[in-house]
Amino acid sequence: MNEQIPPQPNTTQLASLLHQQILQTGKVSFAEFMAQALYHQQYGYYMAPRERIGKSGDFFTSSSVNALFGRLVARQLAEMAGLLSSEVFEVVEQGAGEGHLALDILDALAEEAPEIYGRLSYTLVEVSQDNRDRQAGNLAGHAGKVRWSGENEWTINSGCFLSNELVDAFPVHVIEKRAGKIQEVFVDSDGELFSEALDDECNQTLSNYFAWLGHEPFEGTRAEANLLAPEWMRKVGERMTKGFVMTIDYGYPAEELYAPHRRSGTLMCYHRHQADDNPYDSVGEKDITTHVDFTALQKAGSEAGLETLWFGEQYRFLLGLGFFEELVRLEAAATDENEARALRLTLKNLIMPETGMGETFKILVQGKDVGTPELLCSRPVAAIPFG
Repeated sequence: MNEQIPPQPNTTQLASLLHQQILQTGKVSFAEFMAQALYHQQYGYYMAPRERIGKSGDFFTSSSVNALFGRLVARQLAEMAGLLSSEVFEVVEQGAGEGHLALDILDALAEEAPEIYGRLSYTLVEVSQDNRDRQAGNLAGHAGKVRWSGENEWTINSGCFLSNELVDAFPVHVIEKRAGKIQEVFVDSDGELFSEALDDECNQTLSNYFAWLGHEPFEGTRAEANLLAPEWMRKVGERMTKGFVMTIDYGYPAEELYAPHRRSGTLMCYHRHQADDNPYDSVGEKDITTHVDFTALQKAGSEAGLETLWFGEQYRFLLGLGFFEELVRLEAAATDENEARALRLTLKNLIMPETGMGETFKILVQGKDVGTPELLCSRPVAAIPFG
Protein backbone atom coordinates (compact mmCIF):
# COMPACT_ATOMS: atom_id res chain seq x y z
CA MET A 1 0.00 0.00 0.00
CA ASN A 2 1.16 3.51 -0.69
CA GLU A 3 1.63 5.94 2.17
CA GLN A 4 -0.49 8.47 0.29
CA ILE A 5 -3.83 6.84 -0.46
CA PRO A 6 -5.35 8.00 -3.77
CA PRO A 7 -9.01 9.02 -4.05
CA GLN A 8 -11.63 6.27 -3.88
CA PRO A 9 -14.34 7.47 -6.26
CA ASN A 10 -16.27 4.22 -6.81
CA THR A 11 -18.00 3.43 -3.53
CA THR A 12 -19.26 -0.14 -3.33
CA GLN A 13 -22.04 -1.40 -1.08
CA LEU A 14 -19.45 -2.99 1.18
CA ALA A 15 -17.37 0.19 1.32
CA SER A 16 -20.46 2.12 2.43
CA LEU A 17 -21.11 -0.42 5.19
CA LEU A 18 -17.50 -0.22 6.39
CA HIS A 19 -17.56 3.58 6.38
CA GLN A 20 -20.64 3.47 8.62
CA GLN A 21 -19.11 0.87 10.90
CA ILE A 22 -15.89 2.84 11.39
CA LEU A 23 -17.77 6.08 12.04
CA GLN A 24 -19.85 4.32 14.70
CA THR A 25 -17.21 2.21 16.46
CA GLY A 26 -13.87 3.76 15.51
CA LYS A 27 -10.93 2.75 13.36
CA VAL A 28 -10.21 -0.93 12.75
CA SER A 29 -7.04 -2.91 12.18
CA PHE A 30 -6.17 -3.62 8.58
CA ALA A 31 -6.72 -7.32 9.36
CA GLU A 32 -10.35 -6.55 10.27
CA PHE A 33 -10.78 -4.45 7.12
CA MET A 34 -9.30 -7.18 4.89
CA ALA A 35 -11.47 -9.85 6.54
CA GLN A 36 -14.60 -7.85 5.67
CA ALA A 37 -13.39 -7.05 2.15
CA LEU A 38 -12.83 -10.72 1.37
CA TYR A 39 -15.26 -12.62 3.59
CA HIS A 40 -18.23 -10.39 4.43
CA GLN A 41 -21.16 -12.82 4.30
CA GLN A 42 -23.08 -10.85 1.67
CA TYR A 43 -20.61 -8.58 -0.13
CA GLY A 44 -17.16 -10.10 0.47
CA TYR A 45 -15.01 -10.83 -2.57
CA TYR A 46 -14.95 -14.59 -1.97
CA MET A 47 -18.54 -14.84 -0.76
CA ALA A 48 -20.60 -12.99 -3.38
CA PRO A 49 -21.35 -14.74 -6.71
CA ARG A 50 -18.76 -13.65 -9.31
CA GLU A 51 -16.19 -14.95 -11.74
CA ARG A 52 -12.86 -14.97 -9.92
CA ILE A 53 -10.59 -17.44 -11.70
CA GLY A 54 -9.55 -17.75 -15.33
CA LYS A 55 -9.71 -15.54 -18.39
CA SER A 56 -13.10 -14.05 -17.50
CA GLY A 57 -12.16 -13.56 -13.84
CA ASP A 58 -9.51 -11.61 -11.96
CA PHE A 59 -6.52 -13.97 -11.82
CA PHE A 60 -5.15 -17.33 -12.92
CA THR A 61 -4.09 -20.18 -10.64
CA SER A 62 -1.75 -23.02 -11.56
CA SER A 63 -4.72 -25.38 -11.82
CA SER A 64 -6.51 -23.01 -14.21
CA VAL A 65 -3.51 -22.89 -16.57
CA ASN A 66 -3.65 -26.56 -17.57
CA ALA A 67 -4.88 -29.90 -16.23
CA LEU A 68 -1.25 -31.11 -16.17
CA PHE A 69 -0.70 -29.33 -12.86
CA GLY A 70 -3.42 -31.36 -11.15
CA ARG A 71 -2.25 -34.56 -12.84
CA LEU A 72 1.23 -34.11 -11.35
CA VAL A 73 -0.16 -33.26 -7.90
CA ALA A 74 -2.24 -36.46 -8.20
CA ARG A 75 0.96 -38.38 -8.91
CA GLN A 76 2.40 -37.15 -5.61
CA LEU A 77 -0.82 -38.01 -3.80
CA ALA A 78 -0.72 -41.51 -5.27
CA GLU A 79 2.77 -42.04 -3.88
CA MET A 80 1.59 -40.82 -0.48
CA ALA A 81 -1.36 -43.23 -0.60
CA GLY A 82 1.06 -46.07 -1.30
CA LEU A 83 3.25 -45.07 1.64
CA LEU A 84 0.25 -44.98 3.98
CA SER A 85 -1.35 -48.19 2.64
CA SER A 86 -4.52 -47.60 4.67
CA GLU A 87 -7.96 -48.91 3.77
CA VAL A 88 -9.20 -45.39 3.02
CA PHE A 89 -6.98 -42.61 1.65
CA GLU A 90 -8.47 -39.31 2.80
CA VAL A 91 -7.75 -36.12 0.88
CA VAL A 92 -9.03 -32.89 2.42
CA GLU A 93 -8.69 -29.77 0.28
CA GLN A 94 -9.41 -26.36 1.78
CA GLY A 95 -10.21 -23.32 -0.35
CA ALA A 96 -10.66 -25.23 -3.61
CA GLY A 97 -12.05 -22.28 -5.58
CA GLU A 98 -14.27 -23.66 -8.32
CA GLY A 99 -12.89 -27.19 -7.93
CA HIS A 100 -10.58 -27.26 -10.96
CA LEU A 101 -7.64 -28.77 -9.08
CA ALA A 102 -9.87 -31.34 -7.39
CA LEU A 103 -11.35 -32.31 -10.77
CA ASP A 104 -7.93 -32.75 -12.37
CA ILE A 105 -6.70 -34.80 -9.40
CA LEU A 106 -9.77 -37.05 -9.41
CA ASP A 107 -9.65 -37.50 -13.18
CA ALA A 108 -5.94 -38.38 -13.05
CA LEU A 109 -6.29 -40.87 -10.18
CA ALA A 110 -9.26 -42.55 -11.83
CA GLU A 111 -7.17 -42.97 -14.99
CA GLU A 112 -3.65 -43.61 -13.66
CA ALA A 113 -4.28 -45.16 -10.23
CA PRO A 114 -7.71 -46.82 -10.16
CA GLU A 115 -6.86 -48.84 -7.04
CA ILE A 116 -6.14 -45.64 -5.11
CA TYR A 117 -9.18 -43.92 -6.62
CA GLY A 118 -11.25 -46.84 -5.37
CA ARG A 119 -10.26 -46.22 -1.75
CA LEU A 120 -10.24 -42.43 -2.00
CA SER A 121 -12.35 -40.04 0.06
CA TYR A 122 -12.17 -36.38 -1.09
CA THR A 123 -13.45 -33.65 1.24
CA LEU A 124 -13.72 -29.98 0.29
CA VAL A 125 -13.54 -27.45 3.13
CA GLU A 126 -15.32 -24.38 1.80
CA VAL A 127 -16.89 -21.32 3.47
CA SER A 128 -18.39 -19.80 0.30
CA GLN A 129 -21.76 -21.15 -0.86
CA ASP A 130 -21.05 -19.70 -4.30
CA ASN A 131 -17.87 -21.75 -4.52
CA ARG A 132 -19.62 -24.85 -3.17
CA ASP A 133 -22.22 -24.59 -5.92
CA ARG A 134 -19.53 -24.21 -8.60
CA GLN A 135 -17.53 -27.11 -7.15
CA ALA A 136 -20.58 -29.37 -7.10
CA GLY A 137 -21.23 -28.65 -10.77
CA ASN A 138 -17.63 -29.20 -11.86
CA LEU A 139 -17.24 -32.38 -9.80
CA ALA A 140 -20.56 -33.98 -10.70
CA GLY A 141 -18.74 -36.81 -12.47
CA HIS A 142 -17.08 -37.80 -9.18
CA ALA A 143 -20.11 -37.20 -6.93
CA GLY A 144 -19.65 -40.51 -5.13
CA LYS A 145 -16.16 -39.54 -3.99
CA VAL A 146 -16.71 -35.94 -2.90
CA ARG A 147 -18.24 -34.37 0.16
CA TRP A 148 -18.14 -30.95 1.82
CA SER A 149 -17.17 -29.87 5.32
CA GLY A 150 -17.05 -26.77 7.46
CA GLU A 151 -13.77 -25.36 8.71
CA ASN A 152 -13.89 -27.18 12.04
CA GLU A 153 -15.67 -30.38 11.03
CA TRP A 154 -13.04 -32.39 9.16
CA THR A 155 -10.41 -34.84 10.42
CA ILE A 156 -7.86 -37.07 8.70
CA ASN A 157 -7.08 -40.53 10.02
CA SER A 158 -4.76 -41.41 7.13
CA GLY A 159 -4.33 -39.17 4.12
CA CYS A 160 -3.27 -35.72 2.89
CA PHE A 161 -4.42 -32.19 3.64
CA LEU A 162 -4.09 -30.01 0.53
CA SER A 163 -4.35 -26.29 -0.12
CA ASN A 164 -3.60 -24.27 -3.24
CA GLU A 165 -3.43 -20.48 -2.95
CA LEU A 166 -5.35 -20.40 0.32
CA VAL A 167 -3.01 -18.88 2.89
CA ASP A 168 -2.23 -15.81 0.75
CA ALA A 169 -5.87 -14.74 1.24
CA PHE A 170 -5.83 -14.89 5.06
CA PRO A 171 -6.40 -11.42 6.57
CA VAL A 172 -3.11 -9.89 7.68
CA HIS A 173 -2.01 -7.22 10.11
CA VAL A 174 -0.03 -4.41 8.46
CA ILE A 175 2.78 -2.96 10.50
CA GLU A 176 5.57 -0.42 10.25
CA LYS A 177 8.76 -0.41 12.24
CA ARG A 178 9.53 3.08 13.53
CA ALA A 179 12.19 4.02 16.09
CA GLY A 180 12.69 0.35 16.85
CA LYS A 181 8.99 -0.25 17.62
CA ILE A 182 6.46 -2.45 15.83
CA GLN A 183 3.45 -0.20 15.17
CA GLU A 184 0.21 -1.39 13.61
CA VAL A 185 -1.62 0.27 10.72
CA PHE A 186 -5.31 0.99 11.33
CA VAL A 187 -8.01 1.96 8.83
CA ASP A 188 -10.05 5.11 9.53
CA SER A 189 -12.85 6.87 7.65
CA ASP A 190 -14.43 10.31 7.30
CA GLY A 191 -17.58 8.75 5.87
CA GLU A 192 -16.45 9.02 2.25
CA LEU A 193 -12.75 8.18 2.11
CA PHE A 194 -10.68 5.59 3.92
CA SER A 195 -7.41 6.68 5.50
CA GLU A 196 -4.65 5.03 7.49
CA ALA A 197 -3.50 5.75 11.02
CA LEU A 198 -0.45 4.36 12.77
CA ASP A 199 -0.86 3.38 16.43
CA ASP A 200 1.27 5.31 18.88
CA GLU A 201 2.49 2.41 20.98
CA CYS A 202 4.39 -0.77 20.29
CA ASN A 203 1.95 -3.62 19.57
CA GLN A 204 2.99 -6.33 22.02
CA THR A 205 1.04 -9.11 20.28
CA LEU A 206 2.82 -8.42 17.02
CA SER A 207 6.18 -8.00 18.76
CA ASN A 208 5.67 -11.39 20.41
CA TYR A 209 4.82 -12.91 17.03
CA PHE A 210 8.05 -11.72 15.45
CA ALA A 211 10.01 -12.86 18.51
CA TRP A 212 8.46 -16.34 18.09
CA LEU A 213 9.23 -16.28 14.37
CA GLY A 214 12.86 -15.31 14.93
CA HIS A 215 12.74 -12.59 12.24
CA GLU A 216 11.59 -8.99 12.32
CA PRO A 217 11.04 -6.26 9.72
CA PHE A 218 13.83 -3.74 9.32
CA GLU A 219 13.66 -0.17 10.55
CA GLY A 220 11.63 2.11 8.30
CA THR A 221 9.87 -0.70 6.43
CA ARG A 222 6.25 -1.71 6.11
CA ALA A 223 5.31 -5.38 6.26
CA GLU A 224 2.49 -7.81 6.91
CA ALA A 225 2.03 -10.31 9.72
CA ASN A 226 -0.25 -13.25 8.99
CA LEU A 227 -1.14 -14.27 12.55
CA LEU A 228 -3.84 -16.67 11.34
CA ALA A 229 -1.45 -18.79 9.26
CA PRO A 230 0.45 -20.47 12.12
CA GLU A 231 -2.81 -20.97 14.06
CA TRP A 232 -4.29 -22.63 10.98
CA MET A 233 -1.26 -24.89 10.51
CA ARG A 234 -1.35 -26.01 14.16
CA LYS A 235 -5.04 -26.92 13.78
CA VAL A 236 -4.28 -28.89 10.62
CA GLY A 237 -1.65 -30.89 12.50
CA GLU A 238 -3.96 -31.45 15.45
CA ARG A 239 -6.79 -32.73 13.22
CA MET A 240 -4.55 -35.28 11.51
CA THR A 241 -3.65 -38.67 13.01
CA LYS A 242 -1.25 -39.75 10.27
CA GLY A 243 -0.44 -38.39 6.86
CA PHE A 244 0.83 -35.48 4.82
CA VAL A 245 0.18 -31.76 4.40
CA MET A 246 0.80 -30.15 1.01
CA THR A 247 0.69 -26.35 0.90
CA ILE A 248 0.96 -24.63 -2.50
CA ASP A 249 1.22 -20.85 -2.55
CA TYR A 250 3.40 -17.92 -3.45
CA GLY A 251 5.74 -16.64 -0.80
CA TYR A 252 9.17 -16.82 0.80
CA PRO A 253 11.00 -17.96 3.92
CA ALA A 254 10.85 -15.25 6.61
CA GLU A 255 14.44 -14.11 6.04
CA GLU A 256 13.59 -13.22 2.46
CA LEU A 257 10.04 -12.03 3.12
CA TYR A 258 11.27 -9.44 5.63
CA ALA A 259 14.47 -8.51 3.78
CA PRO A 260 15.38 -4.79 3.91
CA HIS A 261 14.81 -4.27 0.17
CA ARG A 262 11.12 -5.22 0.57
CA ARG A 263 10.33 -1.83 2.08
CA SER A 264 6.60 -1.70 1.29
CA GLY A 265 5.61 -5.29 2.02
CA THR A 266 3.92 -7.64 -0.46
CA LEU A 267 0.24 -6.70 -0.33
CA MET A 268 -1.37 -6.68 -3.79
CA CYS A 269 -4.87 -6.51 -5.24
CA TYR A 270 -6.19 -8.13 -8.41
CA HIS A 271 -9.18 -7.17 -10.54
CA ARG A 272 -9.73 -8.33 -14.11
CA HIS A 273 -6.07 -9.37 -14.36
CA GLN A 274 -4.84 -5.92 -13.36
CA ALA A 275 -2.68 -5.59 -10.25
CA ASP A 276 -2.52 -2.65 -7.87
CA ASP A 277 -1.55 -1.98 -4.26
CA ASN A 278 -4.63 -0.03 -3.12
CA PRO A 279 -7.09 -2.18 -1.13
CA TYR A 280 -9.39 0.81 -0.47
CA ASP A 281 -10.69 1.06 -4.04
CA SER A 282 -13.52 -1.23 -5.20
CA VAL A 283 -13.82 -2.83 -1.76
CA GLY A 284 -15.32 -6.29 -2.04
CA GLU A 285 -14.88 -6.42 -5.81
CA LYS A 286 -11.20 -7.35 -6.02
CA ASP A 287 -8.87 -9.85 -4.46
CA ILE A 288 -6.41 -8.80 -1.75
CA THR A 289 -3.39 -11.03 -1.17
CA THR A 290 0.01 -11.12 0.50
CA HIS A 291 2.96 -13.45 0.12
CA VAL A 292 3.05 -16.41 2.50
CA ASP A 293 5.66 -16.78 5.24
CA PHE A 294 6.74 -20.40 4.84
CA THR A 295 9.04 -20.21 7.85
CA ALA A 296 6.02 -19.55 10.07
CA LEU A 297 4.15 -22.50 8.53
CA GLN A 298 7.07 -24.86 9.10
CA LYS A 299 7.66 -23.66 12.65
CA ALA A 300 3.97 -23.88 13.62
CA GLY A 301 3.68 -27.25 11.92
CA SER A 302 6.55 -28.68 13.93
CA GLU A 303 4.73 -27.62 17.10
CA ALA A 304 1.79 -29.80 15.99
CA GLY A 305 3.85 -32.84 15.03
CA LEU A 306 4.29 -31.97 11.33
CA GLU A 307 7.83 -32.56 10.10
CA THR A 308 9.01 -30.75 6.96
CA LEU A 309 9.69 -33.39 4.29
CA TRP A 310 10.24 -31.09 1.30
CA PHE A 311 10.16 -27.38 0.54
CA GLY A 312 11.02 -25.75 -2.75
CA GLU A 313 10.00 -23.85 -5.84
CA GLN A 314 7.09 -25.00 -7.96
CA TYR A 315 9.30 -25.70 -10.97
CA ARG A 316 11.40 -28.17 -8.98
CA PHE A 317 8.27 -29.83 -7.63
CA LEU A 318 6.75 -30.26 -11.09
CA LEU A 319 9.99 -31.41 -12.71
CA GLY A 320 10.44 -34.06 -10.04
CA LEU A 321 6.93 -35.37 -10.69
CA GLY A 322 7.48 -35.74 -14.42
CA PHE A 323 6.63 -32.39 -16.02
CA PHE A 324 8.93 -32.86 -19.02
CA GLU A 325 7.92 -36.46 -19.57
CA GLU A 326 4.27 -35.36 -19.62
CA LEU A 327 5.03 -32.42 -21.90
CA VAL A 328 6.64 -34.78 -24.42
CA ARG A 329 3.59 -37.05 -24.25
CA LEU A 330 1.16 -34.17 -24.74
CA GLU A 331 3.17 -32.73 -27.63
CA ALA A 332 3.19 -36.14 -29.33
CA ALA A 333 -0.59 -36.26 -29.05
CA ALA A 334 -1.02 -32.78 -30.59
CA THR A 335 -2.65 -32.75 -34.01
CA ASP A 336 -0.17 -30.28 -35.56
CA GLU A 337 2.82 -28.10 -34.77
CA ASN A 338 0.66 -25.04 -34.03
CA GLU A 339 -1.19 -26.94 -31.32
CA ALA A 340 2.09 -28.26 -29.91
CA ARG A 341 3.57 -24.75 -29.85
CA ALA A 342 0.51 -23.34 -28.10
CA LEU A 343 0.77 -26.13 -25.53
CA ARG A 344 4.43 -25.34 -24.82
CA LEU A 345 3.67 -21.64 -24.42
CA THR A 346 0.85 -22.40 -21.98
CA LEU A 347 2.71 -24.93 -19.88
CA LYS A 348 5.89 -22.89 -19.58
CA ASN A 349 3.93 -20.52 -17.30
CA LEU A 350 3.96 -23.27 -14.66
CA ILE A 351 7.76 -23.54 -14.52
CA MET A 352 9.27 -20.25 -15.77
CA PRO A 353 11.13 -18.62 -12.86
CA GLU A 354 10.57 -14.93 -13.61
CA THR A 355 7.73 -14.42 -16.09
CA GLY A 356 5.71 -17.42 -14.89
CA MET A 357 4.81 -19.20 -11.66
CA GLY A 358 7.85 -21.45 -11.40
CA GLU A 359 9.88 -19.67 -8.73
CA THR A 360 7.56 -17.38 -6.79
CA PHE A 361 5.22 -20.29 -6.06
CA LYS A 362 6.49 -22.72 -3.46
CA ILE A 363 5.34 -26.11 -2.26
CA LEU A 364 5.70 -27.20 1.36
CA VAL A 365 5.21 -30.90 2.13
CA GLN A 366 5.00 -31.93 5.78
CA GLY A 367 4.33 -35.29 7.36
CA LYS A 368 2.95 -36.62 10.62
CA ASP A 369 3.96 -40.07 11.80
CA VAL A 370 5.13 -41.06 8.30
CA GLY A 371 8.89 -41.18 8.83
CA THR A 372 11.17 -39.40 6.36
CA PRO A 373 10.36 -40.83 2.91
CA GLU A 374 12.14 -39.64 -0.24
CA LEU A 375 9.16 -38.25 -2.10
CA LEU A 376 8.89 -38.27 -5.87
CA CYS A 377 8.69 -34.47 -5.95
CA SER A 378 12.19 -34.32 -4.44
CA ARG A 379 13.73 -36.10 -7.43
CA PRO A 380 16.84 -34.03 -8.35
CA VAL A 381 16.91 -32.27 -11.71
CA ALA A 382 20.05 -34.23 -12.66
CA ALA A 383 18.04 -37.48 -12.47
CA ILE A 384 15.30 -36.30 -14.83
CA PRO A 385 15.43 -37.39 -18.49
CA PHE A 386 15.05 -34.43 -20.83
CA GLY A 387 14.78 -36.24 -24.11
